[in-house]
Amino acid sequence: MRDSENNNIKNIKKVMVGMSGGVDSSVSAMILKNSGYEVMGVTLKLFSDDDIAGESNKDSCKTCCSLDDVLDARQIARKLGFEHVVFNFKDDFREKVMCHFADSYIRGRTPNPCIECNRHMKFDKMLRRADELGYDYIATGHYAVIEFDKKSGRYLLKKPKDLSKDQTYVLYMLTQEQLARTIFPLGNLEKPQVRELAESAGFVNSQKPDSQDICFVPDGNYSEFIKKFTGADVPCGDFVNMQGEKIGTHSGIINYTIGQRKHLGIALGYPAYVVKKDVEKNTVTIGMESDLYTKSLTATDVNLISVSEIEKPLRVSARTRYNQTEQPALLSYMGEGRYLVEFDRPQRAVTSGQAVVFYDGDTVVGGGTIE
Repeated sequence: MRDSENNNIKNIKKVMVGMSGGVDSSVSAMILKNSGYEVMGVTLKLFSDDDIAGESNKDSCKTCCSLDDVLDARQIARKLGFEHVVFNFKDDFREKVMCHFADSYIRGRTPNPCIECNRHMKFDKMLRRADELGYDYIATGHYAVIEFDKKSGRYLLKKPKDLSKDQTYVLYMLTQEQLARTIFPLGNLEKPQVRELAESAGFVNSQKPDSQDICFVPDGNYSEFIKKFTGADVPCGDFVNMQGEKIGTHSGIINYTIGQRKHLGIALGYPAYVVKKDVEKNTVTIGMESDLYTKSLTATDVNLISVSEIEKPLRVSARTRYNQTEQPALLSYMGEGRYLVEFDRPQRAVTSGQAVVFYDGDTVVGGGTIE
């Protein structure tokens, strides 16, 4: 929780807490309730059963947003003594997250739907609903810290105390307005502490596993979901080598991601990896691991947090995957909304459609989408 909130709790009336049914959001709601906030718990209904893949896995404990999750959130709210409601955002989620996910894969990109869900649902739609209902703040169970920097006059997004749970990578799109209206109560706690608090409070979900899979693809079969969701024909095409020569036949571009080695269905006598996908030619380029490395990337749709603009090249550390350790790089603005990231050392499997997030120590400078 931000220090400014601790000092001004009596001036803050109402907070709307996004409750997924998991232990993190439940403890967040309890902390805020015990700190004197007027709390309302909300769970977002994001999709219908008919929309998702993996019929036999709909109730998987590794995903969120199931009926059991709603019931868990409602039970926690009742135990803590505040109202709990469900908001139906299915139409918006389908358009902004599911359609974006499927379309990106068909165009040869690899999107991160959790980022789009945060961008459009949890920190846009929910904040708008908070305004409609007269709530001052929204809160979630994300592991991150928000601070206000008096010198720059900007809200900062920073890494949490528990670096193993750091979620700043999927929060880089937060605007100054959203940061000013958001509370992350778990930023200064470690995960074991959160579970201990939940267990001490008698929460039914104190030992509930963390959600891991994409909620609308609980069995992890992205290609089957895309074919079912869009009805699109996914034609076979050519595997080609680094010289562009045909070396086999692939089963459809959506079945492959950059850096993939397993399940290629091709034997070359040496370890082979997906290096490139060309939608127009319907080809998948296969190469050696050394072919996966690149020293630079360009990013678009960039959101800056700690600074308002990049006037001259800025030294940062950058992360191109959720669990990657940040790598030293130089960030430059190229004009027309495009940014250049030049790494000190070549990076493996930089993937179009994924996010690149820039850091200055523990502080998020900003982030964008890899071209």
